[in-house]
Amino acid sequence: MTDLLHDQGAYIDAMGAYVADAPSSYHAARAGAAMLFAAGFVAHDETAAWASVTDGERGFVVRDGAIIAWRAGSGVVPTSPVRILGAHTDSPGFMLKPQPDFTADGWAQAGVEVYGGPLLNSWLDRDLGFAGRVVTRDGAEHLVCTGAVARIPQLAIHLDREANTGLALDRQRHTQPVLATGAGVSVFELLADSIGSDVAASDIVGTDVRLFDTQPAARIGAKGEFLASARMDNLSSTFAGLVALIEQEPAPGTISMLAAFDHEELGSDTRSGASGPFLAEVLDRLRAGLGSTVEDTARANSASWCISADAGHSVHPNYPEKHDPRVRPLAGRGPMLKINANQRYASDAHGAALWQSACDAAGVATQPFVSNNTVPCGSTIGPLTATRLGIRTVDVGVPLLSMHSARELAHVDDLHGLARVIGAFFAGA
Repeated sequence: MTDLLHDQGAYIDAMGAYVADAPSSYHAARAGAAMLFAAGFVAHDETAAWASVTDGERGFVVRDGAIIAWRAGSGVVPTSPVRILGAHTDSPGFMLKPQPDFTADGWAQAGVEVYGGPLLNSWLDRDLGFAGRVVTRDGAEHLVCTGAVARIPQLAIHLDREANTGLALDRQRHTQPVLATGAGVSVFELLADSIGSDVAASDIVGTDVRLFDTQPAARIGAKGEFLASARMDNLSSTFAGLVALIEQEPAPGTISMLAAFDHEELGSDTRSGASGPFLAEVLDRLRAGLGSTVEDTARANSASWCISADAGHSVHPNYPEKHDPRVRPLAGRGPMLKINANQRYASDAHGAALWQSACDAAGVATQPFVSNNTVPCGSTIGPLTATRLGIRTVDVGVPLLSMHSARELAHVDDLHGLARVIGAFFAGA
């Protein structure tokens, strides 16, 4: 890997390649694991004993579609604090239903269920594939990824003259993709073919498979300043954390960590989500490897920080009334500090000061985000992590247009700037 923290063009190219390698959360975790392994990080098995933590140790563990990785600085001790970059690997869209194959009026289709809160209309008339994981009768897990085999076709305007004045999509009837004409098409056969000749469709007994947009990321805009891509919420943060962890030496006496969870778009209440035990268990095992006592752990946590990085909203020129009338974050002016009075984001005054310090150290501009009082505010893993662990947390993110669309838009300066700030955070800024 080149020095991505200091080469914006290479960083954006590498991010586009990572998104392409991550059509599902399971692929995102394993593509991240491949990056870490290539950089000398050691894979840890959750069922095996973990050795004592040593200076400079680099490790990671994958649980389903989540990945946690760490890098110990020099001089780590039982009370060493952690500096965590929290993110998530999943994106809203559609998940394959059981017994998915059916035909309607001569069309072979696949049954899918809405996952999270996607902009449904953005998935219409796009070239879609299936990706995720399957489990076969022998208990083996396989990652699957097809080519462009599906499409959710919109009704022609000749048959719906009011489509441009108010498109209403029924989440059941209007979102099932077409695969072919005629019967005899099996989604499981398509998945088995993507694995190889050793697996037959009849071997598949369990699936966690989603639709994905097959169009690759692309730099666009009059000056090439934008990246248009699927799944930037929230692979933009996951990739920034991976690059910063790999390229930036931790501050002496600290442990740098990336915690990229699954199922944030569903509320995080799973074994691999931010409300689950994954991060706490990894921290407990690392603490045990340092010989930490309960007292040591409490002291370490009180000195620790988590930056919860999740994509946010740039002011939209066509819908200016949806944003706060005075706080107007704009794409290209830096990653955002996300603030909410009701703690939908975990940022407070101390977190704002930490974030500003890291931005100053990295030489990256930043800007605040706050919701319009009449528009409900979403949430992130930040408050969940703070609640579970008691570690101080600040919420940040790259400003996007078209969040939760099948294809989102960000400014390359913001994407690269986030990685640089995370690097400064790991370095102790």
